[in-house]
Amino acid sequence: MSQKPPPDREAEKEVKEEELAISHVRAYTGTGVTVYYDGGRCLHFAECISGLGQVFDVQKRPWIQPDNASAEEVAEVVHRCPSGALHYRLEEGSPEEPERPTRVELVTNGSINLRGELSIEVPGGGRMREVRASLCRCGLTDNEPFCDEACSSTGWSSGASSRTND
Repeated sequence: MSQKPPPDREAEKEVKEEELAISHVRAYTGTGVTVYYDGGRCLHFAECISGLGQVFDVQKRPWIQPDNASAEEVAEVVHRCPSGALHYRLEEGSPEEPERPTRVELVTNGSINLRGELSIEVPGGGRMREVRASLCRCGLTDNEPFCDEACSSTGWSSGASSRTND
């Protein structure tokens, strides 16, 4: 008879805190795939709509219908979402893998888009694991640390790059 080692409560707490990746999530389940949508993080890049209009259709209710394409097609299009508002979990197969190396993209007059193995500090001192995120660059967001496009309503501008290669 073997005994399990005692659980590492601190490690469990750390993992639980880092799994708080989606704050206002809604799940849409189809055959072989579940799509998760966090409306508070959506910046309307529209990768989903242009990629699979039969699955992501804002004129229909529910607006996400994962049975209208294969699980793999849905996963591929969800992976394009730069803000991380969309995630997926395949019934069979591996979870979404982070891009390597990590990529950083500065959106003109907008967010910082990150792709990779991310650990993001969130209000309250917690951290969350993420593979894609659009973070606020202007400091005016109400959804810290994520971009909520406050920059566009306030007139904030990223301006010209101050970096030089001299």
